[in-house]
Amino acid sequence: MIIYPAIDLYGGKAVRLYKGDYTQMTVYSDNPAEIARDFKAQGATHIHLVDLEGAKTGETPNLALIERLISETDLFAEVGGGIRNMDVIERYLSSGVRRVILGTAAVENPDFLEKAVGRYGSKVAVGVDLKDGYVAIKGWTEKSALTGEAFCERLQTLGVDTVICTDIFKDGAMQGANYGLYEKLSKSFPKLQFIASGGVSDLDGIRVLARTGLHGAIVGKAYYTKAITIKDAIGAAK
Repeated sequence: MIIYPAIDLYGGKAVRLYKGDYTQMTVYSDNPAEIARDFKAQGATHIHLVDLEGAKTGETPNLALIERLISETDLFAEVGGGIRNMDVIERYLSSGVRRVILGTAAVENPDFLEKAVGRYGSKVAVGVDLKDGYVAIKGWTEKSALTGEAFCERLQTLGVDTVICTDIFKDGAMQGANYGLYEKLSKSFPKLQFIASGGVSDLDGIRVLARTGLHGAIVGKAYYTKAITIKDAIGAAK
């Protein structure tokens, strides 16, 4: 299982939100590049980036910073946050990003999702953010009418390769991941490779996720609070 250490970007800084709430934002570093270099030094091969400003505006305000993170570390970078059209996808992929993550647009605009997957294949992933079993959209502020299972069925049919699945109530809460959810999804949708996000906060939990056969797990707040190191997380994932 691959460990994806995470940097959430806002105003050029590395931040974390509590359960997706912009009013509960903690700034962890004014130098995200330094954090990315630390990920690399600890043995990371991949990185998960979220442009929280882009999630609001649909633009790419942190693109230059993301380019710098990639050029300085050569990590496999996946990026999410407000990617709503083909131009933004192209902008990111041309800058060295290896995979983009579609969120709200994938739910609200199935034609766009189909077109993006058709053109870029495995370079397009989808974020499935779950709130009470339903897919949340618009920065987790609204629940769609789609259940997680129905949405994953749609994604599998379309030929989506990778899904980043977040249990919103676990995100940033340091209470462990929703292990049962990930095990159920990975068994129900064998053509999708799932990356667990939200609540990945200790080494035992990482070992449990690895045993379910997940493709990856995102480590965010646990790194910033020094609950675990990326090096130890990678070891546990093996």
